[in-house]
Order: sequence, then C-alpha cells, then structure tokens
Amino acid sequence: MASNTSKTARASVRAGQSTGGALSVLGEYKYLIPLANGRFAYVRNLTNGKTAHLRTDSDAFVEEVRVLAGAGHGAKIRAELVTLHEKHPEDGWADTEKRLVDAGVFEG
Repeated sequence: MASNTSKTARASVRAGQSTGGALSVLGEYKYLIPLANGRFAYVRNLTNGKTAHLRTDSDAFVEEVRVLAGAGHGAKIRAELVTLHEKHPEDGWADTEKRLVDAGVFEG
C-alpha cells in the first residue's frame, strides 16, 4: 500500500519516536519542526498522531496551532517558538509567534 506521507516526514516521526531522537527533549516531543529557514514547518499533532507540512504564514498553520493550544499544548508551543527565535533569529520566528498571538491562538 502506498503512503501519501513524504520520506522526510516519516523519517522525522521515526526520529522522534526513538530514544535520544532529535525531536525529543527530556522525554517531551517537539511540536514544531522548522524547515526552509522558518518559511515552512512540520506541525506534529500529538492528539491525532498526524504531522502536517505547513507554510508558517498560512491560515492552516494558525489553525493547526490553535487546535493544539486548545488541547492544552499552547505553553509548550510558545516555548518552542521562543527557543527557535533564540537559536535562529534571522528565520522570523518572533514574527510567527506575534502572528499567532494576534490571531488569539494562545488565549484561554
């Protein structure tokens, strides 16, 4: 049976499932996997087990993060955005966080 998931997406999910994988920090999985200098990201939805490849300035990205924030993962995602901005300030992660805040994603 053929899969619609790219090899890169499958590899990133496998890496996150292994112990010591790049996507796991102290036993907690990363929600955002940056791509193309912050223009795109894989968004790992741990509530349904799916990983979406989205443009970070798209409405779909905002809605995917909104679903995760609504499920109680908002603080962790914000912390990831801050860390991404600190490690890669030229990639526009502060703008991405501001866009999510302006859209009310992290509110109540």
